[in-house]
Amino acid sequence: RKEKTMEASKFRAAQEPLKERYRKDAKAALLTLKAKARADDSTVTCKVETGRGLAVAGIHPKCGGSGLELCSGDLLLEALIACAGVSLKAAASVLDVPVKSATISAEGDVDLRGTLGITDGVPVGFKEIRLHFDVETDAAQSDLAQLLEMTERYCVVFQTIQNSPNTKARMSVVRN
Repeated sequence: RKEKTMEASKFRAAQEPLKERYRKDAKAALLTLKAKARADDSTVTCKVETGRGLAVAGIHPKCGGSGLELCSGDLLLEALIACAGVSLKAAASVLDVPVKSATISAEGDVDLRGTLGITDGVPVGFKEIRLHFDVETDAAQSDLAQLLEMTERYCVVFQTIQNSPNTKARMSVVRN
């Protein structure tokens, strides 16, 4: 328990000067994250630069893909559970709720008739996403309710999905 408390106090100590800076200077709190991928003429795939190497995304087999590449829908759910897991641990540290371990899972429903453009009115994308936490802890149920609420509130990916940010796409032509 002492080791975990030390970890939580280090986390809080690391955040405090950042919080103070952002309270004084809202512009300093703005962060632009970037992602880059490359698609070429050889296959119906996209190579995503992850910071840890390339991830090759492709079409899901139920839409005609080979199944050898990563599905973008899976990647979205994986981003959600990664963010939710980190948010859970951060919230547990702040709230001092002991979490021995946690398994985070997500599943979502997609109607492929929309994705494949075969039925008018069927939307493209997830109809529903379900996020679940299996937590090994001795904490009281009231603490777990607060932990879940705080995890949802501060998980960037969860909040982004919930609140649909303004998005835009543009295209420019590169000529060789």
